[in-house]
Amino acid sequence: MTDVEGGAEPGGVLRAQAGAGPGDPFDDALALVNGARAAGVANAGATGGGAGTPPDDARASAAEGRGTGADHHCGPAGPKEPSPRRTPGDLPWDTARRTAAHAVSGPPPATTTALGAALGRTLAAPLAALTDLPSFDTSAMDGWAVSGPGPWRVDQPADEATTGLHHGILAGHAPVEALPDGHAIPIATGARIPAGATAVLRSEHGEVRRLGDGGLRLYAPRPAPPGQDIRPRGQECRRGDQLLPAGALVTPAVLGLAAAAGYDELTTYPRPRAEVLVLGDELLESGLPREGRIRDALGPMLAPWLRALGVEAAAPRHLADDADTLYAAIAESTADVVITTGGTASGPVDHLHPTLRHLGAELLVDGVAVRPGHPMLLARLAPRRHLVGLPGNPLAAVSGLCTLAEPLLRTLSGRRPAATYRAPVSTAVQGHPRDTRLVPVVYRDDAHRGLLVEPLRFHGPAMLRGIAAAEALAVVPPGGAEPGSELELLELPWSADWSTDWSADSTTDRTDPGAPQEPTGGTA
Repeated sequence: MTDVEGGAEPGGVLRAQAGAGPGDPFDDALALVNGARAAGVANAGATGGGAGTPPDDARASAAEGRGTGADHHCGPAGPKEPSPRRTPGDLPWDTARRTAAHAVSGPPPATTTALGAALGRTLAAPLAALTDLPSFDTSAMDGWAVSGPGPWRVDQPADEATTGLHHGILAGHAPVEALPDGHAIPIATGARIPAGATAVLRSEHGEVRRLGDGGLRLYAPRPAPPGQDIRPRGQECRRGDQLLPAGALVTPAVLGLAAAAGYDELTTYPRPRAEVLVLGDELLESGLPREGRIRDALGPMLAPWLRALGVEAAAPRHLADDADTLYAAIAESTADVVITTGGTASGPVDHLHPTLRHLGAELLVDGVAVRPGHPMLLARLAPRRHLVGLPGNPLAAVSGLCTLAEPLLRTLSGRRPAATYRAPVSTAVQGHPRDTRLVPVVYRDDAHRGLLVEPLRFHGPAMLRGIAAAEALAVVPPGGAEPGSELELLELPWSADWSTDWSADSTTDRTDPGAPQEPTGGTA
């Protein structure tokens, strides 16, 4: 299955290059023709709200009736639906990301789940403390709770006086009687401080001596200042304090904080459900490449990548290059987002565009001015159901994930937008004349220039070697970047861990500024 950057539209009309300057007769004419077509489609469906972008539910009302239900099922051999309105040329990369993020108005209604089931979800409401933390004064160390200046007479709890054991106050035990001035009592870390205690003397700082009357006296080489090694009630928070805002990701640490603050359940947004359809007769699921067929690299990668984004994703389904099979798989899917690989261009077995037309889908993004990954797409199948079409080449598919899938899934899961990070690049990076480039990079700590990002080699559309070692993707603007230029970074949803030698004289996996870069055309 072929995904070609540039070339013809599925309907046979050449696409205008995004970012072409005004005054180009061909581009101006093409934009005029495409604009007239868009107006024609809009006029034909004027009852649906005109040529503007309608609200989420209204935009998908036609697809809801035609696209996924058995009542209106028509396979690829059936009557064709009108082609969706299309924008001349490819969307700029940042515009495509905003379009994907706003394809839905927000996450679905929140649900209440047990703590363990909330991991990886997003808080739908602020997390407020249900109790003071700590909820009582506690000892921060093993030692003695003391009252007043020393030396101190060492007391024993009543139960220990009869058993002969000298554990003192243990964590989880009921409160003991108030501690008189000039007295001390053994105490364990986390135990409740008795009334009257002014400090905790660490076990290594005190010495106990036996008195003539059989009692014990505690001595210290230096005074124990009031409050020493006592965690006061409410030190971390008071009841009602906001601990985390709505939109925070529920991590293992958040589960621990919620439990400490008194929660048994959390109100969160459900995880989006995604289904991955890997298209292509040429793909093998195991073994070495043979007889013109190649291993499927996307199937093993996409589902774990989606799970790292907080998405429920089952094992991918492999589909043959057959229009009826593709139609049935998309029409019958109940996932919030269908992810397809390959078939986004206009090759002889690229069935995605015709299938979306037959489903009555609305194309929101059809081509993005980014390399690799130019022929990616985003379509609305029905209200709150979408399809992201990724190119078939592996790194191009990663580009599509970061450009379209991640912003859409972030909105569906209720996560807050990620902070924008920028860092200077260590070497020059060749750019595309008109399109944004996404280049795998690693972080480097330079003794003179501080934190830098270093581009990696093996960043062709069909390569995964660079992204497998990368810590982020650098967003390279059209025309490229000079050494020291600050680039926007898309951090990957995990931390890279490798043992490769990244020393200054190593050139194994790093960009050679003089080496040829990704071609401006060719495959996705």
